Amino acid sequence: MMNIPRLIISGLSGDAGKTVISTGLTRVLSRQKRVTPFKKGPDYIDMAWLALAAGCPCYNLDLFFIPKSRLYQAFLCNAAKADVAIIEGNRGLYDGLDIEGSASTATLAKLLQAPVFLIINCTKITRTAAALVLGCIQMDKEVPIKGVILNQLARARHENIIKECIKKYCQIPVVGAIPRLKNVTFPGRHLGLVPPQEHPKAEEAIETAAEIVSKYLDLDTIWQIASQAPPLNVSSAKQLFPQKSPLGIRIGVIRDSAFQFYYPENLEALVREGAEVVEFSALKEENLPKIDALYIGGGFPETHAEALANNQRLRQAIKDAAERGLPIYAECGGLMYLCKELIWQEKKYPMVGIFPAVIGVSKKPQGHGYVMAEVTTSNPYFPVGEVLRGHEFHYSYVLNWEDTPCYAFTLKKGHGVDGKHDGLIYKNVLAAYTHLHALGTEGWAKAIVQQALCYKDKQI
Repeated sequence: MMNIPRLIISGLSGDAGKTVISTGLTRVLSRQKRVTPFKKGPDYIDMAWLALAAGCPCYNLDLFFIPKSRLYQAFLCNAAKADVAIIEGNRGLYDGLDIEGSASTATLAKLLQAPVFLIINCTKITRTAAALVLGCIQMDKEVPIKGVILNQLARARHENIIKECIKKYCQIPVVGAIPRLKNVTFPGRHLGLVPPQEHPKAEEAIETAAEIVSKYLDLDTIWQIASQAPPLNVSSAKQLFPQKSPLGIRIGVIRDSAFQFYYPENLEALVREGAEVVEFSALKEENLPKIDALYIGGGFPETHAEALANNQRLRQAIKDAAERGLPIYAECGGLMYLCKELIWQEKKYPMVGIFPAVIGVSKKPQGHGYVMAEVTTSNPYFPVGEVLRGHEFHYSYVLNWEDTPCYAFTLKKGHGVDGKHDGLIYKNVLAAYTHLHALGTEGWAKAIVQQALCYKDKQI
């Protein structure tokens, strides 16, 4: 058994203030303790803010595409590195895919026996705030709701009435009372927050969040509750991540402000399989490094379209490598980059050109949410018949094709490329709008490493 101080910051809905409070709390506690941050739900941007606040990777905890047993074990392994684990929930506490809330923050809280601090937006309510808290407590009494954080308070009288109501009807402590404040919302864009990699004052934003948390939250009570979380069974976690011997292969990863959406678990999985990860920028470096495979994650190639287009040497090098059979796996923004052309703000920008498609960017989401994809076509990475669980969130779409596309996946859930299919195939290249998580798709890292080994052997 292991005692792991831990807590979950949740709310009644999206936009409750979870990221500001989670990020601020992470930064405050990290000044004196080792903090491992986690994010519940399919997300990269909130994770990036939490990672910056903590000074270490933020890990994902999603019950849709990670099986419960592996999620539990992964949490233990990563939380054991620190003095406290801070988990930011997503959407409302009980929100999930079904009426049982099987993939909800509440279900995660029960699995990890993690105390929940519930944020209440108090705009234009008083006594009803207690009803909202009481409803969450009564909905499932096994969910360990241990404290309330009041947000968007008007005046001292407003705060006092709500506190007294929660004390009378709910019997749990109010551990924070935040007034209406200006200039504390993290900057947004069409996928939510602006990633910290693109925010010139990211540190200033985090420090502002930390000041709010320090001033308006009862940190002593929060720490006491987090420290009293029940011990967790660690007997099955020790062998979850065995490290294989180095295989002498190098997997390139394009990582810069244009391509930044990577789960740390995915990169760590490649290393555990014996690969060396070689990061480089598609914005600055003109030459493809010596690699045996290439992984291109998601991001915002549209806002960097001009710089990507201007780097003609790298675009051509990637296309030539694909023709030679270099294994390439791309997700979302990576798919956009591998197509022929990207149209952004009425301008056309040439991309790599592996797939003969023109990509546009809409003002509305084209694909948003969880994905279930059945592998229906032979490809380098997944066996036919396997069902993959992942997620997508993209505003881009294919405007037109110059040739008939070859798809690896038929979708049971999600939008993908055309509403029915995803996973474009060309030689050893597979590009999909679907993001996969290495803990949910165990064969993903093994397949990329295996393809890299085959490619290297053919080059000798």
